[in-house]
Amino acid sequence: MVRLTRIYTRTGDGGSTRLSDMSLAPKTDPRIEAYGTVDEANSFLGVALSTGELPPAVAELLASLQNEMFDLGADLSTPVRPDPEWEPLRITQDYVDRLERWCDEFSGPLPALTSFILPGGSMAAAQLHVARTVTRRAERSAWAAVELYGTEPVAEPDVPGGVNPLALTYLNRLSDLLFILIRVVNGRDGDILWVPGGERHHLTRDAFEGGSRRRRPTTPPQEDQA
Repeated sequence: MVRLTRIYTRTGDGGSTRLSDMSLAPKTDPRIEAYGTVDEANSFLGVALSTGELPPAVAELLASLQNEMFDLGADLSTPVRPDPEWEPLRITQDYVDRLERWCDEFSGPLPALTSFILPGGSMAAAQLHVARTVTRRAERSAWAAVELYGTEPVAEPDVPGGVNPLALTYLNRLSDLLFILIRVVNGRDGDILWVPGGERHHLTRDAFEGGSRRRRPTTPPQEDQA
């Protein structure tokens, strides 16, 4: 059980912080950026849940994901070392397998996509879009940490340990799952598809007439075209 007896510690006032193994690292370290960004993505999941707009199955899944993302943050904050005194909490293959099963389960009933999806839809779906993009940023930060520290265990106590590669795989699958859940939340006909520039009808300068926001296409309506 985790016990938090005091929230402020003053230990980070100098620009450094302790990782989960109590080693010291600057707050600008990409490893810290990675697990901090995971926390940010998790917060957006909380915002989506607070809207009350989610289907029960999606809300239940997101609540489970929030707990798993704390596991993920614990993993990213613990350098990989051989024979640790205490077995750290790690993302393992079963975490990844679970995400992939959820992806298959929720994507199965969805119609095939004919274009990329624009962020939007319901408020809950829009918040999940933000969570998805923040998760992608967390993955990029984690890869920056891998470039710096690698993925192998490091025995020397004064040398930073590596990063668990399955944590990065989890982040990649998580963003895929969030994309699928966005489509579920918006419904079968709720996808907001990207229309490439050459195919769009743009507003003309006089489209706003009499204070009304009325769209005036620059080409005839589709039904009038040959």
